[in-house]
Amino acid sequence: MSKNMMDPATAPRFGAVFVDEGVRFSVWSSSAERLWLCLFDRDGKREIERIPMQPDGSGMFHRVIAGLDAGQRYGLRAEGPHDPDCGLYFDPDKLLVDPYAVRIDRAYRHDTRLTLPRGQSGDTADLVPKAILTRLPEPPEPGVAINCRGGLIYEIPVRGFTRLHPAIPEVQRGTLAALAHPATIEHLQGLNVAAVELMPIAAWIDERHLPSMGLHNAWGYNPLTFMTLDPRLAPHGIQDLRLAVEALHEAGIGVILDVVFNHTGESDAHGATLSMRGLDNTVYYRRDPGVPGTLINDTGCGNTLACDHPVVVEMMRDAMRHFVRHAGVDGFRFDLATILARRADGFDRGAPFFSMLESDPILSNRELIAEPWDIGPGGYQLGQFPERFLEWSDRYRDDVRSFWRGDSGKTGMLATRLAGSTDIFGVARSRSVNFIAAHDGMTMHDIVSYASKHNQANGEGNRDGHDENYSWNNGIEGASDQLQVQKARRRDTKALLATLFASHGTLLLTAGDEFGRSQSGNNNAYAQDNTLTWLDWSSRDLELENY
Repeated sequence: MSKNMMDPATAPRFGAVFVDEGVRFSVWSSSAERLWLCLFDRDGKREIERIPMQPDGSGMFHRVIAGLDAGQRYGLRAEGPHDPDCGLYFDPDKLLVDPYAVRIDRAYRHDTRLTLPRGQSGDTADLVPKAILTRLPEPPEPGVAINCRGGLIYEIPVRGFTRLHPAIPEVQRGTLAALAHPATIEHLQGLNVAAVELMPIAAWIDERHLPSMGLHNAWGYNPLTFMTLDPRLAPHGIQDLRLAVEALHEAGIGVILDVVFNHTGESDAHGATLSMRGLDNTVYYRRDPGVPGTLINDTGCGNTLACDHPVVVEMMRDAMRHFVRHAGVDGFRFDLATILARRADGFDRGAPFFSMLESDPILSNRELIAEPWDIGPGGYQLGQFPERFLEWSDRYRDDVRSFWRGDSGKTGMLATRLAGSTDIFGVARSRSVNFIAAHDGMTMHDIVSYASKHNQANGEGNRDGHDENYSWNNGIEGASDQLQVQKARRRDTKALLATLFASHGTLLLTAGDEFGRSQSGNNNAYAQDNTLTWLDWSSRDLELENY
């Protein structure tokens, strides 16, 4: 076997895979009565064939089809009982995206027809992206992941990072291809970045309340299929990520993917049926055992993945393997990572997901970073993840902000945070990811310019986002042309940056904070896919950046 051939022992069981006889399609559903593979024309507009898939009696449906080639559009349909009170949403009128799809022909978009009960929506094929049959690039040798521990991780919103970058060709702006551009590489090297952490790049959908307000999800934390790159970021699929990773590796910079394995954009019981809900809602999502039609919402996003179910663990493993195998990524940051270890009785350090990571031959040497909380009971687990994980430390964030705001009694705690938060992680080595500002919250500039949040643009009456930001405004709320106020804010920003870079542990800086980006006090700008979140490279504070 060639060193670049996929090892059959680690090849995925599910999805669409080229085999000698044609293409093998495999899907999991423990309770569907029938499943169909739906083939579409090259434009993805007309269903040309509906092929029954064969059950094997264990939950897998499969079919090998000869004569297909890369570029073929396809989807799935499932038949079975439709009883939302029991958590069952089977509806053959709703076209479903393969959870193992690796490429889709357009971005997801919300439509109320996707939420209607069986018999009321009509055929949804015109609303749903089609999976594109893809011959994956030959896997590079993954090798040892680039080590970012103790170095600087640079958090990047891929779309907003280069949408306004004047040195990057317009066709590449806001895409993964822009990360490989010399202007991007030069900027990252100038900051001595050890690794970039890409905010979610898996295809996502807008939350259903946003389109009516003319807003769109800018962060990507609302995915539907975990292996599918969003076409807006990667019009050529996994190849775009692979080329970006290769360019960054050539510059000595690692690549970490922020992955959302805690919920999907199908949302709550009133949400869309687009993929997993229509295939096997009772397996993929956690439900109240006493009220099986009620989804557990430990994420605050309407649903929670059942990360203790073997099929879900397998899907997450295969998604991670996919990005290591075919793009060479160095690690993963897990959003709301407590969900990964949730069982019926709470957080479990021996969870199946953790055991899988320790033993997997492809993932065992990748960097792992946890956001160690969710909003469910007992969801705050800072310092409790396995030793292999780095952990985002909100304690560091809040204590450093409080000290520089001038809150009393914070000097001793600042010393502890500078020393690596030994009260949380012990003295052997710090697993703390130290950050003062991140995507979720105020920017570094806004921390010293706003005493309170200003989220009116989100259309929720300023009720969303954290109320306590440990921020201050240096005498005037918001933008000011007073020289003394500007000097005070720059002084405070420099103090925050100096504290961060003097701290023991791994450092996290969000793109643009090095040159004074602002979101006008918005501390929950997830719905602002516009100039509020797009980095303004033309107005960089170069003096601050050079500092």
